[in-house]
Amino acid sequence: MPLVHALAEAQNTAEARLRQALKGTTGTIREAMLYAVKGGKGLRAMLVLEGARLHGLAPTASGSAAAAIECIHAYSLVHDDLPCMDDDDLRRGRPTVHKAWDEAIAVLVGDALHSLAFELVVDIRVPDAARLDLSRSLARAAGLRGMVGGQALDIAAETAPEPLSLEQITDLQAGKTGALIEWAATAGPVMAGADPAPLRTYGQRLGLAFQIWDDVLDVEGDAAALGKAVGKDAGRGKATFVSHLGLDGAKRRAETLVTEACDALSAHGDGAKTLREAARFVIARGH
Repeated sequence: MPLVHALAEAQNTAEARLRQALKGTTGTIREAMLYAVKGGKGLRAMLVLEGARLHGLAPTASGSAAAAIECIHAYSLVHDDLPCMDDDDLRRGRPTVHKAWDEAIAVLVGDALHSLAFELVVDIRVPDAARLDLSRSLARAAGLRGMVGGQALDIAAETAPEPLSLEQITDLQAGKTGALIEWAATAGPVMAGADPAPLRTYGQRLGLAFQIWDDVLDVEGDAAALGKAVGKDAGRGKATFVSHLGLDGAKRRAETLVTEACDALSAHGDGAKTLREAARFVIARGH
């Protein structure tokens, strides 16, 4: 299906599954959790659904995994936006959770979304071995070996005596941004008991292209289109793909990665058309 429809389906599927999981709950935390998840592009959920579709699984079978990755992603944004982290006032074109409520609520919302993600994974109706694989790999992707570890390296780099090398930035971003995208891309074949290698390659290339393009957008992106502030990296004197490769060099590197991501899908033929479109979308954001 066209990418715009696939993203809309992913958003709707993930939000519906989240509301179902929260059925019977009330109060501020529930309201703020739904607020935190709403408004994103649904890219990670879409990767789950499309990867599953390629392997014969309908959205009804893969919806819990799609909702789980959106919960983890939303939790990371809520915590990243806090004053002790990136100190941002705007996310997805709206006030960040700690601005819409307060810092304590934002911390609890992130904690609750993180926990709910694993509740959702446990509910996926696949063989026990696949469910265990999904749970373990999501924990790794979200934790010290993935997103949290990458974020910690990013924070440490801000006060390091020397700027990070290009290799160090690449390793950092493989955890901070790439790990969750890779998990989303491979969840489908894992659920289906198929070989995840082609989609792992796709996810790795896509994740790195995504972060390089984020660095590009921090230089020349439109804040209104992005729904968040731009120009922050340069203001902090932060080493990025753009500072190492130059603006044009970073764009060329992202384009090469997108081509490699698309090539990794060759065995899936026309069935992977939406995933190829998603890869191209990654370097068309924010303008």
